[in-house]
Amino acid sequence: MDFGDNSEKHEMKIDKKDEETQSNSKKILRRFFRHRLGVASTLVIAFVLLLIIFAGFVSPYNYTTRRDGYTDAPPTRIRLFHEGEFQGRPFVYGLEEERDPVTLRIHYTENKEEKHPIKFFTRGETYHFLGIFETDFHLFGLGPEADGHLFLFGTDRLGRDFFSRTLHGGRTSISIAFLGVLLSFILGIFMGGISGYYGGVVDNFIQRLIEVIRSFPRIPLWLALSVIVPARWPAIMHYLGLIAVLTIITWTGVARVVRGQIFGLKEKEFVEAARAVGAKDFRIIFRHILPNCMSYIIVAATLSFPGLILAESAISFLGLGIQEPMTSWGLLLEQAQQISVIRNQPWMLMPGAFIIITVLAFNFFGDAFRDAIDPYAMD
Repeated sequence: MDFGDNSEKHEMKIDKKDEETQSNSKKILRRFFRHRLGVASTLVIAFVLLLIIFAGFVSPYNYTTRRDGYTDAPPTRIRLFHEGEFQGRPFVYGLEEERDPVTLRIHYTENKEEKHPIKFFTRGETYHFLGIFETDFHLFGLGPEADGHLFLFGTDRLGRDFFSRTLHGGRTSISIAFLGVLLSFILGIFMGGISGYYGGVVDNFIQRLIEVIRSFPRIPLWLALSVIVPARWPAIMHYLGLIAVLTIITWTGVARVVRGQIFGLKEKEFVEAARAVGAKDFRIIFRHILPNCMSYIIVAATLSFPGLILAESAISFLGLGIQEPMTSWGLLLEQAQQISVIRNQPWMLMPGAFIIITVLAFNFFGDAFRDAIDPYAMD
């Protein structure tokens, strides 16, 4: 018998399969990069993620530092000209606190006799870089010896830099959404896989459970589950509790997607071949069937990510999510519930702009990726 020819044929099949895989990957990338809005959204997502990951480095101040003399200060104006002359580098004037004799409201005016140049890669307040080691190195600031302050987004009612708090709040909101998507997809894939593969009584039970969970209005269900977390718990426990709440709610949609995919694949030839060689049910589900529908699961994950960002923001906005000393976009927006705050301190709405931009970017990215992996899309 000539084993050499068989070996060569086997190698040719493997090479052909690798070429087909690479060809499909190139087609998907080509379709995705053809989607201009999807590419732009990818750049926006990357920029936002870099800002929040390196929030301590990008922020000029520690997000917990209070300044009694600068409560509700407006955003600092960055200038290039002083008395009509170009200064060569950006700078800010000093701020002076004044009280209106009629309304008794505090407002701030610029002291043009104090100039504070903005420095890049300078020293400032200490923070933990990526939570690993302590440093005081910042992307920009006025330097440790300066008497002035640089508030890009103003300050809150306790005098804390709102730009720093917005970046750190984004780290909390997006990490909650990421962990919520991860855990809900693990649970949803497991439950949906069992439901779609076995069918019958198991399928009926899981589907009725999903219908019960999905029948409740979302916001009242969020609030009911959030109330279960005791108020006396530390902030980190509220963080973990919020992730658990979002996981309990969002796994149902994933389970429905996985169940539908498995119903269409479990009678295919490769599944029958796996059964014929004695493969266990769980191996067939998670080793043979799920990899064939993973692209659809990834698309579902990207499209559900914005929903979890909005869910966290809504729960924290209502005061039942993230608690001090942690911060999140929803918790920051809680301070802007009153009309007087929106009228007098409109910079308090900046976290809302970050939420809108991030949610839209993830939605456009998910749409572009879904179109890219569509096997019936035109090349």
